[in-house]
Amino acid sequence: MKTLVHPTAVIHPDAELHPTVQVGPYAVIGENVKVGAQTIIGAHVVLEGPTEIGERNHIFPGASIGQEPQDLKYNGALSWVKIGNGNRIREYVTINRATNAGEATVIGDNNLLMAYTHVAHNCVIENSVVIANAVALAGHVHIESRVTIGGVLGVHQFVHIGRLAMVGGMSRIDRDVPPYTLVEGSPGRVRSLNLVGLKRAGIADLDKGQVMQTLKKAFRSLYRSGLSVNAALEQLELLPDNEHLQHLQRFLQLSQMEGRRGLIPGRSRRKTDD
Repeated sequence: MKTLVHPTAVIHPDAELHPTVQVGPYAVIGENVKVGAQTIIGAHVVLEGPTEIGERNHIFPGASIGQEPQDLKYNGALSWVKIGNGNRIREYVTINRATNAGEATVIGDNNLLMAYTHVAHNCVIENSVVIANAVALAGHVHIESRVTIGGVLGVHQFVHIGRLAMVGGMSRIDRDVPPYTLVEGSPGRVRSLNLVGLKRAGIADLDKGQVMQTLKKAFRSLYRSGLSVNAALEQLELLPDNEHLQHLQRFLQLSQMEGRRGLIPGRSRRKTDD
């Protein structure tokens, strides 16, 4: 099958496009760009390299992927954007390459990045993440799988957002968001467990509801007891063990390490912990 390329598209001769790739009017695809099977590249899309894009992605008009990072430390190093399979990248999304040689900005599989989302250098977005319109991710942000982020908000550099968290629109996220929680506000605050997300993911039904009860107890230790994070971690050790509690514990321990952003506070956290 012949590559379906509009005659007004400009494609560098060294770009690698699978024969099933569709390219819309006035798209520009530069050198060192590789695009996998059944990917659709819309009108006026700009792809620069080095960039690798997997299969069955749909990149909508005006998106710009693989440009140099907006980082004053960038010195022309050979860095990457790497995008997996089944993503929907909507209008005017920007995804920048990493800063240093050999590093990559990484997008996993089956994500939805709505219009005007900005993904800065060295970000990692795992799988099945939904990011609403006009969200700006600063450099080195890590978003775990099945996170939902509301529109018109900013995420500070080096922030880590945990699995199945939900972030409300128009929030300001300047510290790590624990897995399974619901966060909103400016500045952002943890409000509750993401109960709807946990139910939709089937976690509420695991082990006859015992996993959900354990997560509720863990949340109360973290955000309703007045304990410090370290003291709350000790309480979590006493709870019935499961993989979701283990993931939460690992996340909290990483967040407390030197040089990390630290944990986003909740309504009841003591002032010394904020």
